Amino acid sequence: MTFYESAVRPVLFRADPEWIHDRSIRAAASLGAIGAVCRALDRHYAVPEPILRTTVAGIDFRSPIGLAAGYDKNGRAVNLLSSLGFGHVEVGSVSASPSAGNPAPRLWRIPADRGIVVHYGVPNEGADAVARRLSGTHTVPVGANLVNTNHGPDSAEDSVSSIIADYATSATRLHEQADYLCLNLSCPNTRDGQGFFHRGTRLRELLDTLAGLGLTKPVFLKIAPFPGTAKLEKFLETAGAASFVAGFSVNLPPGKPPRMATPADVLARMPGAVSGPPSRARAEETVRELYRRIDRGRHVVISSGGISSAQDAYRMIRLGASLVQLLPALVYRGPGLVREIHHGLVLLARQDGFRSIGEAVGADLEASS
Repeated sequence: MTFYESAVRPVLFRADPEWIHDRSIRAAASLGAIGAVCRALDRHYAVPEPILRTTVAGIDFRSPIGLAAGYDKNGRAVNLLSSLGFGHVEVGSVSASPSAGNPAPRLWRIPADRGIVVHYGVPNEGADAVARRLSGTHTVPVGANLVNTNHGPDSAEDSVSSIIADYATSATRLHEQADYLCLNLSCPNTRDGQGFFHRGTRLRELLDTLAGLGLTKPVFLKIAPFPGTAKLEKFLETAGAASFVAGFSVNLPPGKPPRMATPADVLARMPGAVSGPPSRARAEETVRELYRRIDRGRHVVISSGGISSAQDAYRMIRLGASLVQLLPALVYRGPGLVREIHHGLVLLARQDGFRSIGEAVGADLEASS
């Protein structure tokens, strides 16, 4: 057991999780302004192994392991987070207008499952504020996760045209500051977020609008697990017509996965989606099905969902993920987990005879075909 797990985590877990989250972001923002602190952390946490380096969508990453969107919602702590060994940091989700998100409480820990339940409803300060913070250089690639503004359940502003315009505004504002954009098309905790772009011609209308913006950075589409292969294939066919789409990112499924250790009556009091190990099986299935169907000469897969070890990350890579993102595991294991995963990936890739981690992408499916 690490020092974080034995001494720090018990103290943190005595307080409300959202309160701790907010304070940790404030602390990281303050420390990130001190260059000496960031350099010292980077020397401690980074694992500069050439085998980990990979190029995805024309961007060079020092490793495939990144921080998922959801922690640094407003781009406040990028400097410090980039120093913790990650290969990339994704901020957000960010919407065109500021949003308060869903009412509290909206974040819960579920220690029996080593996960969290999230019902934030994408609170953020808006694209203008985040763009200002992201201006300048970054030590690792930084992605901006974009979502439609959550105006609340009774809003009349959520027409198809207004939602598409919301994404277009955020993309226009952030595409120069970020290294890539990730359009969150399936937020599980907002009205219409789960399947809005699966209906009718909405996805095509969104992509046609974005095509006219002159975006210069790779664009990924973040999607939840599909209910069937026919819907997934239709989605990929539509997305494939947009030349600027670089690939697909895997989001949480709505609701609660089956066979969880946390009692059902406890979970019933926690609206929202489960993030952590209980979501890993669906994430692996989605990565596998995406990799089987994408045009691998054009598109890649970014995975998240339940990654807690080097073995978890390596399995996602072998199933087809070019990049793998973490978040809930850091709550339980602390920042040292990133370095641990990197060392483990180096060993696992070398044991399988790979010269670079990119060679392992999709290896399980290639071997079975």
